[in-house]
Amino acid sequence: MLTPSRLAIARKRRGLTLTRLSELTGLSTHSLSVYENGHQTPTEETLLLLARVLAITPDFLAGHDVEEIPPDAVSFRALSKMTARQRDRALSAGRVALLVDDWIDARFKLPEADIPSLTGYLPESAAEVVRARWGLGERPVSNMLHLLEAHGVRIYSLTAENNELDAYSLFWHSRPYIFLSTAKSGERGRFDAAHELGHLVLHGEYQELNRPVAEQEANRFAAAFLMPRSSVLAQGLRDATASQVLRAKLVWKVAAMALTHRLYELDLLTDWGYRAICVQLSRLGYRRSEPDGIPRESSQLLSKVFRSIREDGQKPATIATAIGVSSDELQEHVFGLTLTTLRGGQHRVVGSPHNGIHLVPSPDHS
Repeated sequence: MLTPSRLAIARKRRGLTLTRLSELTGLSTHSLSVYENGHQTPTEETLLLLARVLAITPDFLAGHDVEEIPPDAVSFRALSKMTARQRDRALSAGRVALLVDDWIDARFKLPEADIPSLTGYLPESAAEVVRARWGLGERPVSNMLHLLEAHGVRIYSLTAENNELDAYSLFWHSRPYIFLSTAKSGERGRFDAAHELGHLVLHGEYQELNRPVAEQEANRFAAAFLMPRSSVLAQGLRDATASQVLRAKLVWKVAAMALTHRLYELDLLTDWGYRAICVQLSRLGYRRSEPDGIPRESSQLLSKVFRSIREDGQKPATIATAIGVSSDELQEHVFGLTLTTLRGGQHRVVGSPHNGIHLVPSPDHS
């Protein structure tokens, strides 16, 4: 039996309209529409055809009903420039990642969410509150993704088709998620993660996100979180040169342009000085990329999950099979990590007790 919501998600995650899917399958747009609306059930032969064209398994299409991610639950940075197809593709791919998360969550005990709600705070103040709550003081963040995961944020990667996006975040059933592009530099990825943390902290679960001021607030939060005022002031960067910026950016692992803007924001650069450094950095290639940048950060939590499965002597493919997607697609959602299989009946503690990740011995998965 076809589950209509799953057909819609499978189609949208590939960026296909009903018309395009009709061309690929030879089925009429009317038939596809009534399948997605639940007004008619396709034959088994048609179900197999849809699964083959959409590059998923028939089991995916026949699984339990799934709720789509509503567009207004997510803040996209350039929503006015996005087509509905691009938006739906990103959200539907994210919904597949949430199925991955459901599978993991059923088998592991993961860190509880510790994301304060600071609606109404100024971004700079909110960043200071979160740093204090997480015990960071003024020191640089060594690994942004590991920090977020330690405080209960689930992090997945955007699929290659969605690399025109930087990132997006949302609360899903009160749990915080961040989706990051793997096509950006390591410095940009850290800032994107901090930007999305800003949305989670400042705008919460129920606010109207898609407004220009929300993006500005998230940017200011990210800058203040990664480059705390006192820490920057202590570096003696007043009237800094481009060379000083390139050396100092290594302290906070941020992009040269981001640090330059932060210096200007803190009145450490004049208007002329700010423009002059931006021109120099642009000539050196720092506007569009980050020459000799840091490696991209990846998920520690997912690495531990898959490592524990490998240590149990399992083989690849069960996770993908259970969800109904290919192993290649699954790898795209988990930063390209090498996946391994979990067979039932083998449960044990993963790693040391302080890492916050344990397998849950559930009778449903034995």
